[in-house]
Amino acid sequence: MSVVSSVLVPYASYLRVYEPLAAFPEAERAHWVRYAARDRIPTAQDELRRSLADLAATTPAGVPVHESADAFVAEVDGVVCVCPWRTRLRGWLALEGLADLFPGPVLDAVLPPVVRGQALADHERWAERNPDARPWIRTAVWQVPVRWFVLFADEEREHVTAGPDGEPPVFRYRTPMVQARRRLARSLRTLRETMDEGPLTAGLVDVGRWLEEFHPRALVELDYGGLVHALPERELAQDRSAADVAEGIAALRAGDAERAAEAYARLAERWRAVRDRQFAN
Repeated sequence: MSVVSSVLVPYASYLRVYEPLAAFPEAERAHWVRYAARDRIPTAQDELRRSLADLAATTPAGVPVHESADAFVAEVDGVVCVCPWRTRLRGWLALEGLADLFPGPVLDAVLPPVVRGQALADHERWAERNPDARPWIRTAVWQVPVRWFVLFADEEREHVTAGPDGEPPVFRYRTPMVQARRRLARSLRTLRETMDEGPLTAGLVDVGRWLEEFHPRALVELDYGGLVHALPERELAQDRSAADVAEGIAALRAGDAERAAEAYARLAERWRAVRDRQFAN
């Protein structure tokens, strides 16, 4: 009988970039070649367990002491691509935004100020030596940012229900980097021509700059991650968020403000219901 872990992926979504091996410097490329040939590649659940172990320590670690040498692996048209975890770098970046997510007393109880301060000081020193470093993975908690959906088309949606042996459900989009950049550029142009500058426009500019850092033959993935545990199966089956975003952008391009508002209302209502669960007992 299979055993389902009681530790579920937290309610976060992920935007990932998988780069072909040719994109990496020779020494690092050799590591990933050997890594991708392993019989078992660690999963997102494995990464979560390691992170929770650090937080559960007697003296919690704000970020891992050493950078992860693990990655997610995908094959694209016969080409092996990897998405390095870079867990330590992502931990540093996440620490910078924690104060906006949790009340001070709660944050201090989980990660004492001295632990956070040491981690941020370590990041400053590391960043001075690695000014061009960037993560291959972006994370959002209790939501999927609207700007992420702009990169994908509805036909790229993949929904796999939970397996009989305890395999968790999967909900994701995958697209070639060239398509993601093209859709983003076109959507950004439409927004600038039809609306005042706002959070969505600024968010698209930020994502666009991030994508430009990667190989043009990379793969871009939007993974609902732990959000599949926050949404009933029926709602997942009916989720067409990328289609709603594409319809809204197309309506703006056509000058149909009413249809654009309807598409946005569907999207906003769907994700408002998810965010509200963050504060439910």
